[in-house]
Formats: sequence, structure tokens, C-alpha cells
Amino acid sequence: MDLELRHLKTVRAIAEAGSLTRAATALGLAQPALSAQLKRIERALGGALFVRGRDGVRATALGDLVLDRARVVLPAVCELQEEAVRFARDGAAGYRLGGTHGPLLGGLVDRLARADPEARVTTYTSWSEREVAGGVAAGRLDFALVGVCGESSPPEVGRLAWTEVARDPVYVMLATGHPLAARPHVALAELAAEEWTDVPGDGCFGDCFAAACVRAGFTPARVYETDTASCVHLVQVGRAVGLCRATFPATPGIVARPLTGAPLVWRHLLGWHPEGRAAGHAPTVLAHARDAHAEALARSAGRTAAGAVF
Repeated sequence: MDLELRHLKTVRAIAEAGSLTRAATALGLAQPALSAQLKRIERALGGALFVRGRDGVRATALGDLVLDRARVVLPAVCELQEEAVRFARDGAAGYRLGGTHGPLLGGLVDRLARADPEARVTTYTSWSEREVAGGVAAGRLDFALVGVCGESSPPEVGRLAWTEVARDPVYVMLATGHPLAARPHVALAELAAEEWTDVPGDGCFGDCFAAACVRAGFTPARVYETDTASCVHLVQVGRAVGLCRATFPATPGIVARPLTGAPLVWRHLLGWHPEGRAAGHAPTVLAHARDAHAEALARSAGRTAAGAVF
């Protein structure tokens, strides 16, 4: 793993908070997720950065070295970003879009490009909703197209304006030969013996899924966290079942079925800086995003395989 600026921000947050619990709260993460992230950072840097004690954590000698460098690097990068944003503010008109994995970003790009062929449309994608939202807050991007679990708050909620594009139940992906594939709905409890696959992310979806499984009476035996193409392959060959949005496109060898009672919900959100250069275009972009969602839903695996979207 290569060290990134977000890793330095994480180390700084832990040091400032004085404990992993308080740092996790400040970063909007679950403590186990933060602990796992810290371990990956420590492996990349070759040693422990903090020592845990009864009163919290304190930096090791290596941790002090990293923190000293972070205090120089992070402000310098922030200043560079601000200067670059000011420099680019009067540049050519266009749309700088950021998004996570899923079909909506491509649909939005297509619609904007067709509506205004002269506008320059650029994209930035990341597994991290926080990274995409941070790009909008810092002025590097105009719009963020991300998703959150249930009623969770989106990143940068105090700095960005967020509007819901659509709200979908979460589906389960099954191989076409799976015993439950012919069912119109599948209860989560019926999948207790399955292995699972999912894409990474830094929101609370993993925790929400785990909690839903506990309510259904089981704990997932194994979860393969990997890229979208690998998730699809694992489902197609019957190695695992996966979770997907209702907009998951029709895919050979896979059916998507709604979970009984909709225990998990995904909200598609569009965010922008209210004082950003493109804020005036927000109504137009939002309308295109909603049209892209409707189009993706019409082409989805749930509608194609089951005949309707539940």
C-alpha cells in the first residue's frame, strides 16, 4: 500500500483525539474500521505509530516522526489546492463530476454531454465517498454523485448542499442456478449459510449489513471485499452471493432479487458547494441525474430478470 494524504490525516486525527474511539467518532467511522486502517498504515510505514494505554493512545518515536512531517505536508498541500482552485476558477465552463462505482455517473456524463456538446465534462472516481465529497468542498470538483446507507448523513454535510436523487432497496445478486434464483423476493435469513462479496467503501454500509444479518439471526461466514468485476465473477460461478443496488445492470449468469422487508436501503445523493462556480447548474445536473437513475432502473437486472422492480 502506498502512503496517501488521507493516511496522514488519519494519523493526525488519532493523535489529536488521543484515542481511537474519539478519533473514529470525529472521522465518522466505526472503531474497528479505523483500527484496521491504522494497521494498514503501520504496515506501510514499517512499525507501530501509537501505543495503547488505559488513558488512550500516545505516539511512538516513529509516530512522532510521521506527525512532524504531516504538520508540514498537509498545510502545504492544502495551500496548493486553494491556489489551484483560485487559478482554475475563471477557466472554461464545464462540469467536473466525482462519483463512486455504479451506473449513474456514466448516465449523467452521457446526458450532460448530449445536452451541451460544447461543455467540457470531466470525471473523478473513487471508492471513498469522503474523498469525492472532499474534492467538491475543496473546489477541485463541481458535483459529487455518491450514495449512503439508509438515513446516514453524507460526508461534508456542513459544507456541501446535498439533494436526494433517488432511494432504492438493496438487492441480493444470485447465480442463475442458485436455488433461490426463481423467487421474487429472498429473505436475508435464507442466505445465512452463504459466503458474500461486496465492493469497498468508507461509509457505514458494511456495519449496516452486519447489523441486518444479526437481526436475521446469523453472522456472515465470509465476505470477499473486492472490485466490481471480481464481485460479479464470484457470483456468476456460485462462489458467493452479493449485495447490489436496484440499478445493477442486467448481467449474464446473474439475477438480482429484492430482500424481503427491505432491511437495507441505498440513497443516491448529489452534492455541490453552495458558493462554488457550478452551483447555478445544480438544478440541471440534478434533473439529469434523476433521469439517469430512471434509465438505469429500467435496464436493471431486477427488472430484466424478475419482470418488475419491487
